[in-house]
Amino acid sequence: MSHRVLTGITTTGTPHLGNYAGAIRPAIQASRQPGVESFFFLADYHALIKCDDPARIERSRLEIAATWLAAGLDTSRVVFYRQSDIPEIPELTWLLTCVTSKGLMNRAHAYKASTDANEAAGEETDAGVTMGLYSYPILMAADILMFKANKVPVGRDQIQHIEMARDVAQRFNHLFGAGRELFVLPEAAVEEGVATLPGLDGRKMSKSYDNTIPLFEGGAKALKAAVARIVTDSRAPGEPKDPDNSHLVTLFDAFAQPAEREQFRADLRAGLAWGEAKQRFLEVLERDLAPMRTRYDELMAKPEEIEAQLLEGARKARATAAPFLAELRESVGLRHFRKVEAKAVEKKADAGAALPVFKQYREADGKFYFKLSAADGRLLLQSQGFEQGREAGQWVGRLKADGAAALADVPATLADGVTAEDVAAALAVFAQG
Repeated sequence: MSHRVLTGITTTGTPHLGNYAGAIRPAIQASRQPGVESFFFLADYHALIKCDDPARIERSRLEIAATWLAAGLDTSRVVFYRQSDIPEIPELTWLLTCVTSKGLMNRAHAYKASTDANEAAGEETDAGVTMGLYSYPILMAADILMFKANKVPVGRDQIQHIEMARDVAQRFNHLFGAGRELFVLPEAAVEEGVATLPGLDGRKMSKSYDNTIPLFEGGAKALKAAVARIVTDSRAPGEPKDPDNSHLVTLFDAFAQPAEREQFRADLRAGLAWGEAKQRFLEVLERDLAPMRTRYDELMAKPEEIEAQLLEGARKARATAAPFLAELRESVGLRHFRKVEAKAVEKKADAGAALPVFKQYREADGKFYFKLSAADGRLLLQSQGFEQGREAGQWVGRLKADGAAALADVPATLADGVTAEDVAAALAVFAQG
């Protein structure tokens, strides 16, 4: 059985080697596993909470998208999109905001850290706190709940946000689900084995420590210069080194093959010079990074290629988001004005009255299809081909029983000019019996 994994990437910086080893590489590898539906998005709305420099936001979005694509993200297997290209996300954020208690937001770690710092400095508790920072967990909940993610890979500092998303989802389900579970309750996936690379000085690689090794920025020259600055001890060439207490070895291990790791340790114990050891590390890095860097440079030179892939990802994402939001709007009462009760009466009183209709049929290709037409004969929904007629019949039965809730999964497309709300309205007639 497949499950959905959703990963958000905040667009406020330029990826470095630690980001690649700790997040990008393992996420891409996981997306290739069978039975996994992966959603990756550039969290550019989130970036606005942390950064008010438009040029930096713009540049970071481009660099991060190019980095993931150059690193091997296969957009034919995953849904890769910008958060800001999905208008259903801010609308869902508002729906969730209306059921989220202020007390829950008061306990958010980021908000408490800001208020604690203000109080320690003798300032007003909420000085400098924006509503973006305060309600950040609700936007994150919308990102996750919109796509019914089962798993969300996060660091331990983000577990609270997943728990908050579950709390909000449960409350919404209770208030508006009418016995149905509208939202899937997500689970945090904490990757304990993911590498946390040391930086040039041995501390965790972080831009805040100014100890990072660039991934693609600055090219091969910048990478070589950074590797040369890795701090080592003062043992001279020919003098045995301790590989178990060297962060250069930790870095080497993250990119080398098992046999290379063993040989590297043996040579260090035998007196390998630190300069030669760094050169070996650089060669191992270049083996992996050089082809990706070439692809990265190509993408950065053709941003329209990145744009096309992101827009296609947004199209796929909205194919899921739009019908689900239509269902959520119905559930909270934001419905089109239509004579639902009158239609029900007319249906019973006059069996010949025009109503939406499903039609199942077989085409010349030998496959079975179904379509949904409106009362006026206008095509609303067209299925893909099925090998067996019963498959088409099962989907028709599910659509009649579950209504708009089934639209997110049904293997069919909306006709031109038709909205998910049009289809939801037609399906509501079947639900009335």
